[in-house]
Amino acid sequence: MQPSATRTHTRSGLTFTAIGYGGAPIGNFNGAFTDAEAQAMVDQSWDQGVRYFDTAPGYGNGLSEYRLGQALRSRDRTELVLSTKVGRVLTPMIGASTRSGDYLDIPPFVATYDYSYDGVMRAVEQSMQRMLTDRFDALFIHDCDVYTHGDAQPEYFRQAIVSGFPALEMLRDQGVVAAIGFGVNETNVMFDAVKAVDVDICLLAGRYTLLEQEPLDDLLPLCEERGVGIVLGGVYNSGVLATGAIDGARFNYSPAPADVLARTSALEAVCAEFEVPLAAVALQFAYAHPVVTSICLGSRNAGQQARNAELFSLEIPADLWDALRSHRLIRDDAPTMSVGQEAAPAIISAD
Repeated sequence: MQPSATRTHTRSGLTFTAIGYGGAPIGNFNGAFTDAEAQAMVDQSWDQGVRYFDTAPGYGNGLSEYRLGQALRSRDRTELVLSTKVGRVLTPMIGASTRSGDYLDIPPFVATYDYSYDGVMRAVEQSMQRMLTDRFDALFIHDCDVYTHGDAQPEYFRQAIVSGFPALEMLRDQGVVAAIGFGVNETNVMFDAVKAVDVDICLLAGRYTLLEQEPLDDLLPLCEERGVGIVLGGVYNSGVLATGAIDGARFNYSPAPADVLARTSALEAVCAEFEVPLAAVALQFAYAHPVVTSICLGSRNAGQQARNAELFSLEIPADLWDALRSHRLIRDDAPTMSVGQEAAPAIISAD
């Protein structure tokens, strides 16, 4: 299977490449890029056949949006799918910090969480200006989860549902965006959102992987029932499924705990029997589910990006999936694909 393989989401009519370009790194996440280096990363992904590009205002105070917009400005807009997110409004401020968490050397803006109707409209206008576009293909309400907001999450979520989402519906009605939904890291929050409002496509980061398959219980069946597509981010669980169970391996942005390392080692052992890299299995497992429209990968450098494309193209024997099931490392109800097969589920069509 190639990164350029496509699936078309029926409800929105959007066609996604199997691998999407994740824009967080070029927002200077965990390390600074130059503008030229950011351009080169986007160009390389394009040359690999990638045509889905995702970013967010929260990726470096708009830096990722700005760089991605510049990198794509010479490309035919009709050939690509572009998504960004709402929920943060950026205000310039002299003397503002140029660091935010793991984002380094970023523009001096103050980011305010705002999931209101007006806040969404302001955020979309700001993103359009940074990205040099008059429309988006998908917009996600971003980070209205407990990880981001703690005890205040219920109120932010309520605002997103009753005020912010109607703004996205208006933009969809006006043709400013084709598909709307939520982008979060927590399965229960996304489940509540899909139940509450009429979403098209959502972005779920880090929750459906070789290490975490709980979305098979409720969220993914609900999405399949309602024709909701899912873009998956974080399919390496922020590192450990790419590096394996090594010293310093990362799991969900923190050092991997002992139980995660043990399970990863067990996964590695089965993959080694078939001489297939764990990372390849992680990528292709995530893409096999019928509601998944794309896997969004945020590569740190050109070598990593090239390696991801290579891993996604490797053939994985059906016996490997059977072995993972027999060792109870993947669930019996987790979809997988055999050699040369691509899923063609009801809510999307596959080339």
